[in-house]
Parts: sequence; C-alpha cells; structure tokens
Amino acid sequence: MNGPARLLSAATLALLLVVAVAVPAEPLIRLEPVAEGVHVHRGGHHSLTSPDRADIANLGVVIGTDCVAVIDTGGSVAVGRALRQALAELTPLPVCWVINTHVHFDHVLGNAAFADAQTVFVGHVGLAEAVAASRAFFVEHFADELGGGEDAAAQVIAPSQGVTDTLELPLGGRSLLLKAHPGAHSGQDLTVFDMATGTLFLGDLLFVERAPSLDGSLLGWLAVLETLPGAGVARVVPGHGPVSVAGPHELQRLREYLESLRDGVRAAIAEGAVAEDAAAGIAAAEAKRWALFPEVHPRNVVRAWMELEWE
Repeated sequence: MNGPARLLSAATLALLLVVAVAVPAEPLIRLEPVAEGVHVHRGGHHSLTSPDRADIANLGVVIGTDCVAVIDTGGSVAVGRALRQALAELTPLPVCWVINTHVHFDHVLGNAAFADAQTVFVGHVGLAEAVAASRAFFVEHFADELGGGEDAAAQVIAPSQGVTDTLELPLGGRSLLLKAHPGAHSGQDLTVFDMATGTLFLGDLLFVERAPSLDGSLLGWLAVLETLPGAGVARVVPGHGPVSVAGPHELQRLREYLESLRDGVRAAIAEGAVAEDAAAGIAAAEAKRWALFPEVHPRNVVRAWMELEWE
C-alpha cells in the first residue's frame, strides 16, 4: 500500500483511535436569537479527541405559529435532549420537522431525542441510505453518544421524507424552503431557507473559522459555492462557526481554501509526487486561517487526491 491509499489508511486509523477514547461530556445548549423566530446554538471548535466532540455543529430552530422546525440535532442523544429542553424554554409549540443537512455524526446523532409521532424527519433524498450505510459505524464508534445501551442501533434515526430538488415546509405564518444539492461537502448536502427573515442555513457547505472537512467532491463543492448565497438572503448560518454571518466574505474565504487545495493537489500529481510527501506543502498558507487545520487538512488532501488523480 502506498501513496494516497496508505495516507488514507493512516488517517482512518487515527480517526478510529480517537473515537474509541473520547468520553462525552454533559452538553450545555444555548439558543441565541439571530432573527425573528430563528435561534441557533453554536457548536465549539473541539477536536475529535475531545470529550465535547458531540457538540461541534451549529444547531438551529425556526418557530412558526403552529409548530417548530429543528435544523440538525447534534452529535449525541444527550445533545439532542439538551437542545429539546432549551427549545422548550422558548416555546411550548410541538416540533413538526427535524431537518438534517447531511449524514455526519455531529448533525444527526441527536435525532432520537425528537422521535415521536408528530415529528417528521427530512433530509436530502440520499440521506436515508447514507444513514443506513453509516449505522454500524455509528454504533461501533459512537456508542457512548448513542446512550451506551444495547439498543444503540435504534437510536440512529434516518429521515422518512427525502428532498430531490426543493421542498417547502409550513410552520404556520412562515415556511422553509429546502434545497438538495449535488455532491459537495458530503454526498447529501441540504440547505434550509427561512423566507420570512432571509436566513439561510447552509450546513457544512460553509465552515467559518473551523477547518473545512471534505467528504464528498472538491470540484462539486466549488461548483455549489458559485450558486450561494442566492437572492433574498439577509444572513447565513454556517455548519460550524459564528451563529450568523453576512455570507459573501465567509464564502469567499472558504472558496480560497478549496481552490488552493485543488490547485496544490493538481500540481503535486502533475509532478509525480506521493500524497503523503506532498500533503504538508499543499495549501500551507491557509494553515493560520483555520482552527484544527493540522487535524483536518491532511485528510482533505487525501480525499482531493483520490478525486483529482483520475481527471
């Protein structure tokens, strides 16, 4: 085994080691208002080795006159429960929709806290299959986050409603417009637009401050960024970082990193380099811009290399 395959194996092993030793901490969820009826909890920039790794994603709620939508539920059942408790302090209205922006653990493992008859789980049309494919991995490596019991597999809740292009969800007095995107950050990226306030939830299509992680298509991600933020957007909520940002500047900074990654990998491939030897020099100037860069960036190089070496 050599080149990108060997580096990928090492990165995968490192991930498995850290997920085996982290111990979940008691979550503290604070829902901050970002617009009328829109609140966001900001996840921390914690490493996967941190006991707080379940609380790294931004989580949103949008409150209508009839019911509430929850956008991503966190990386553990405990985080999901804490989110639900924080929401109950804002409104007595029921949760009618839980929307997952993609499959990664920090966005979906809190779903079980919202599983009841009146709540519909919604995601990209490909998300249910992705959750099913990830279930065994989640149970093996995130058992504590799933409650540590024998029913851990049952705690992994997949969406029952899939979005193929766009879908409008009513909340009473306002609606959310969901849009499914082609492969980018992941293979199942979904955005959520609150038309009443112009608030766009981008999930992990946008990282701010925290180093972006690539699990889908580098070229696809760059293509999707060309369509964002879109008309009528007053503010965006990233998957990681501040609870609300204007959008264009932050999207441009992300684009610069991804372009630097693309160009560096292409140049290294053209020179006949080996991925593990070239990784440190690719997009090196970006290191000071992003938290957790040394942890995240080498995996991005491998993923990008596997995509671009066959151009």
